[in-house]
Amino acid sequence: MSRIPRPESRPAAVGGLPPESPNRWSRSLWLEGVTRGSVPRAPLSGDHTCDVVIVGGGFGGLWTAYYLKAADPSLRVTVLEAEIAGFGGAGRNGGFVSPGIAGSPGRYAKAHGWDAVIRAERETLHGVEEIGRVVGAEGIDCGFAMGGGLIVATTEPQVQRIVARVEAKRELGLGEEDVRLLDAAECADLVPGAAGVLAASYTPHCARVDPALLARGLADACERLGVTIFEQSRAEQLEPKLVRCTNGQVHAEIVIRATESYTVRERGQHRSFLPLYSLMIATEPLSVQVWEELGWPDGLGIGDIRHLYYYSQRTMDGRIALGGRGAPYQLGSPITARNERDAGVYARLVETLRQAFPAAAQAQITHHWGGPLAVPRDWCMRTTFDPATGVGFVGAFGGHGVTAANIAGRTMRDLISGERTELTSLPWVGHRSPTWEPEPLRFIAARLITQALEGSDAYEERTGRPAKRARLAAPFLPPS
Repeated sequence: MSRIPRPESRPAAVGGLPPESPNRWSRSLWLEGVTRGSVPRAPLSGDHTCDVVIVGGGFGGLWTAYYLKAADPSLRVTVLEAEIAGFGGAGRNGGFVSPGIAGSPGRYAKAHGWDAVIRAERETLHGVEEIGRVVGAEGIDCGFAMGGGLIVATTEPQVQRIVARVEAKRELGLGEEDVRLLDAAECADLVPGAAGVLAASYTPHCARVDPALLARGLADACERLGVTIFEQSRAEQLEPKLVRCTNGQVHAEIVIRATESYTVRERGQHRSFLPLYSLMIATEPLSVQVWEELGWPDGLGIGDIRHLYYYSQRTMDGRIALGGRGAPYQLGSPITARNERDAGVYARLVETLRQAFPAAAQAQITHHWGGPLAVPRDWCMRTTFDPATGVGFVGAFGGHGVTAANIAGRTMRDLISGERTELTSLPWVGHRSPTWEPEPLRFIAARLITQALEGSDAYEERTGRPAKRARLAAPFLPPS
């Protein structure tokens, strides 16, 4: 599917927010670039039979389909997507192909030992390389650029957390060649236009990507292998050997759920995940002069280590795309378009952009969007498959899905084949997470945690001292 150039700017919006696209399939900068003028794939109609049906056309579902079909061309593999491939988290995220375990190393180690966790950490490095390999082999034009990843600290408490982060990576077997601590002068040499940086951690194992182009390109690659993809085909009920949709049903020996946060819409799955929204903004394309002043190397991802941290990239078409957490949780975990934009988060992201990258302070903000990520109660991802029932699951990536989904797809390939491999012994294989508390307890806790983290950031910036209140939220949060 050919990429359509994006407009350079949009008119100003009422109330300060950039206008929202009327097309539900282009609610993010990334999706806007691949959906305008395109035609969705045909929906399911009537009965369909195959060997493997995968519910969900995001990264988890598409990577699973790709590796299954590549390994065994005789398999009849079908993907069902409620909207269009890449509509969900795959088309709304920050666009980082980054390493790191999705979940708590300590929790994995408790069940599987530290050797398994160390192997898992190393596998995430390989996952970044593997995505780059497939992008090249399949000719996917998605702006994949291995420029590294930088996590910066701008206060003394943040410096302490950066140091602790690097030390934790050392304990997981990563050396200086994998992650290293930079002082203020080294940071200034790397990105002269990043303001107020005292220290940072740097890894070369990180790539910039346009995630929607990656997802759509991966869907095209699946089809070239012979995978059948039905779009606009919402699954209403999953059971062994059968998936019932609004417009038909699919019979298959193997049924794989790859629905991520949208899983909570299914009957009996409401407490399986907390749909946590992450929101983003994007500037207009910046001038050559601004980029020269910033000194931002192409392909380098930049984030920070605040409690409500930000992440940012230099896009293919010369914008800054910057996102962060902190969107208020809504009672009952609704997944609605209303949650994808928030004036308070928007204002905080704009202020972050202007403080972190002063050279871009006058740039017009043209896009504001967001999407839910699937947060399990213990923040640990899982890949499961029951040979007796033929039912499997990939997901619970908790915001690490670009790379984690690739690993999960390769793992599911091996689980279905019945082959014992290094992948099938990773600590998230067969992992089970507890369910979230019922409402309104979950609502109250989520709101209090967000307030605690926001207040902690304000306290640390004002005083230069670590905020003790952040420790209260630590058991409910992923590792830094």
